Amino acid sequence: MALKKGDIIDERKRYPDSCGLVLKVMSGGEGFEKIRCCGHDLTLEDVVPSFNPERGRRAGALAVGMPLDEKMVATDSCGLRLMVMAGGEGFQEVICCGHSFGAKAIQNLEFGQMRGEDIKQEPPPTTPHQGTA
Repeated sequence: MALKKGDIIDERKRYPDSCGLVLKVMSGGEGFEKIRCCGHDLTLEDVVPSFNPERGRRAGALAVGMPLDEKMVATDSCGLRLMVMAGGEGFQEVICCGHSFGAKAIQNLEFGQMRGEDIKQEPPPTTPHQGTA
């Protein structure tokens, strides 16, 4: 059985003394194997029906709301995209489709442009005119 869009993985389901990592599946997930956090392996057993915003979840390098995208690491993957919902202090890696990806797979969200759009600065036009008119 694979992960599907909307699934929520909560580390506290089986490991109550952990940092409390919570991830939501945004897309993909057919090749999901496990998530490593705080020395624990999170699998399909850690899927919960809803997010419980309890106290004591320890945030780490992963910013809440930032997506982890497998396509940033491996273009030939199932395209697993996870959104960080809470916790993450002990986050190590996600293993999916035989690929391992971690915090470096965070999508770069920049405002005012489309994803994947390259920004090219055009040189100013060279005209014989000077000054402002």
